[in-house]
Amino acid sequence: MKKLAAGNWKMNGTQSSLAEVTALLAAHPAPTCEMLLCPPATLLTAMAGLAKGSALQIGGQDCHPKGSGAHTGDISAAMLADAGAAYVILGHSERRSDHGETDALVRAKAEAALAAGLVAVVCIGETEGQRDAGQTLDVIGTQVDGSIPLTGTAATLVLAYEPVWAIGTGRTPTLAEIAEVHAFLRARLRALIGAEADGVRILYGGSVKPSNAVEIFAVPHVDGALVGGASLKAADFGAIVAALAAA
Repeated sequence: MKKLAAGNWKMNGTQSSLAEVTALLAAHPAPTCEMLLCPPATLLTAMAGLAKGSALQIGGQDCHPKGSGAHTGDISAAMLADAGAAYVILGHSERRSDHGETDALVRAKAEAALAAGLVAVVCIGETEGQRDAGQTLDVIGTQVDGSIPLTGTAATLVLAYEPVWAIGTGRTPTLAEIAEVHAFLRARLRALIGAEADGVRILYGGSVKPSNAVEIFAVPHVDGALVGGASLKAADFGAIVAALAAA
């Protein structure tokens, strides 16, 4: 499988930010890993235009489970594909907490993404309280069971583990903790979708930066990263891409 360096711009970026994409492509025209950036919807078409024919894939940050209808402010998976997206992030902890998204809703969105020809990047992760209570594996196991589309394959599904307490805090789990979770997730995927699970990329996310990327990417079953703030700058994201390409 090709490892994946994915960047989530969240609610950041304007037209002037596209200069970072140009710089990234100039510095990393043909990395051995796959690159993905997920900008806000306002930049999706423009970024897809810049990335056309390059090693960079473009994705959305969310989609509605229905294909069309009276859903003001929402975007369907087909619309994302039409705008140039190949991927979509679903079930990010900020969507789960800010918008009350349930596992069942995340699965419905993932099924819609697959039906539209998009690769679904399904996010799961525990809170600090759940980690401290020793509930990490129970929590993420339940999330995987409820959120993963059972029709997902190695080609259409990516799983991203993002401990909520590590996102944007500068804190990361120990390498042993990351290894435990990723091995658990691989086994859980096998129980759900069988042999296809061995080809599904499992990303680590949560304060990934150039200074810790090399050691994280050496952990078994870590097939890349879902990066937040560090993906906004070509130099920072490029360093993470380089670390993954060398892993």
